[in-house]
Amino acid sequence: MSRQQPIGSGFTAYSTAAEVTAGIDLTGQTAIVTGGYSGLGLETVRAFRAAGAEVIVPARDVARASRQLAEIDGVVVEELDLLDPSSIDGFADRFLATGRALQLLVNSAGIMATPLARDKRGFESQFATNHLGHFQLTTRLLPALRAAQGARVVAVSSRGHRYSPVVFDDPNFEDREYAPYAAYGQSKTANVLFAVELDKREQDSGIRAFAIHPGSIMTNLAQNADREVLRRGGFLDDDYQPIIDPSRGLKTPEQGAATQVWCATGPQLDGLGGLYCEDVEVAVVHSGAEPDTDVLALTPGTFGVMPYAIDPDNAHRLWKLSEEMLRR
Repeated sequence: MSRQQPIGSGFTAYSTAAEVTAGIDLTGQTAIVTGGYSGLGLETVRAFRAAGAEVIVPARDVARASRQLAEIDGVVVEELDLLDPSSIDGFADRFLATGRALQLLVNSAGIMATPLARDKRGFESQFATNHLGHFQLTTRLLPALRAAQGARVVAVSSRGHRYSPVVFDDPNFEDREYAPYAAYGQSKTANVLFAVELDKREQDSGIRAFAIHPGSIMTNLAQNADREVLRRGGFLDDDYQPIIDPSRGLKTPEQGAATQVWCATGPQLDGLGGLYCEDVEVAVVHSGAEPDTDVLALTPGTFGVMPYAIDPDNAHRLWKLSEEMLRR
């Protein structure tokens, strides 16, 4: 029987990152949080530091990240560009050279619905940033994750994975018309599949992996979305300010970060992995199997994970494709 089903976490869509780490001691543990200087990542860093973890935040703009994190004592900022393979290798090499074990890796950085852009290798930027860069980072850090003898990796996905499966024959939109939300959905599906396959491959090494939907949080991630569309869709009020209603998935950053923090630290998940979670709970499998073309549509309550995003054959195929792309 699939473990992709709720476990009775005791938390809700209203829970915050601070609430899910109450009573948890992370002293002596090391965490890396990509995107940890804004939005969900910043709240994740705040929760980890409050629980005693040492936190490293990789960032393309070190100066900006340092300013954003100045209020949180003891966070180390390191240079990393997820679109630059040599930058990823450089960061990983520096960390591995310290000999430290890595207990927590939260891949929280991402971009959404951007105009068509490609990295130097010709890879579509959303797939390259949201999935491939994190794939390279995580696999390069495997020695440190294994050394922890009990590590967790969290891939920040999205309910937007419903917009598209991974199109294995054309992941970079070379032979089909580019659609920003389909590209975003593909990259978010890839995040889920990555967690499924990583967990399968590494659980015997003590590494467990999870993918999550944080909720709809109006951070800089949504900067490419039309504000009028967001207002008509019920995300913004008539003054174009974010509406907060966790029952409809509209959360504060503190609430949005709760699920990824729970997946990284929650004792209820001991012995589990390869799961997709939302609202601080293991999600159900969505009843439908077809992608949803109704983008930016609010879906109240739990939605679940699309079957194609947890399919083990798809997960294995994506892993092999990712390895091949990194060799180009």
